[in-house]
Amino acid sequence: MQATRILAIRHGETAWNVDTRIQGQLDIPLNSTGQWQAAQLARSLAAQEQIDAIYTSDLLRAHATAQAIGLAVNLPLQCHLGLRERGFGDFEAKTFAEIEAALPEDSKRWRKRDPHWAPPGGGESLTVMRERVLQTVHTLAAAHMGGNIVMVAHGGVMDILYRAATGLDLQAPRTWDLTNTAVNRLLWTPQGLSLVGWADTSHIDGPAQDETTT
Repeated sequence: MQATRILAIRHGETAWNVDTRIQGQLDIPLNSTGQWQAAQLARSLAAQEQIDAIYTSDLLRAHATAQAIGLAVNLPLQCHLGLRERGFGDFEAKTFAEIEAALPEDSKRWRKRDPHWAPPGGGESLTVMRERVLQTVHTLAAAHMGGNIVMVAHGGVMDILYRAATGLDLQAPRTWDLTNTAVNRLLWTPQGLSLVGWADTSHIDGPAQDETTT
């Protein structure tokens, strides 16, 4: 059976990643390190991969990362809202420590990965996010059967994809990396996702944190 090869990539570093400040669906730009990471990633992919399409979250940090790739391989970007980071409601713009101090009960449910809990102020639950992300991936990958596509998104999206590809539930503790601009390789068929390789950071040095790190 033919499969679609997916290069799933988290955006480059932002200042809020460094500060462990929740970005969620706020539009935070890449910092200078993130811009460098994106350039290194683009150069590596252009030299090693035959890419058929590039899909990206519309949020600036992902879009700018994808734009570097698009320029390097001479492909247009296709934005999709389904690749956005989890909506974190009232958690957005706060650091981990600020959330614990201001919203201790919500912070506890977040850290326990309660799949049906949503951050106050209109945030998304993990179950809602999983449905959104996996439906998006199914739709985009099905349009490129036998091809090789790039999806540039966010740490929370990468986490959902890893769990789906390995059969782990939403509450399983995370032991895998979600490094900025790491290349994560997946295969998609109508039966679902499978894992080929994870967290290839050969083009850069050093990890960074984001709202998925708890």
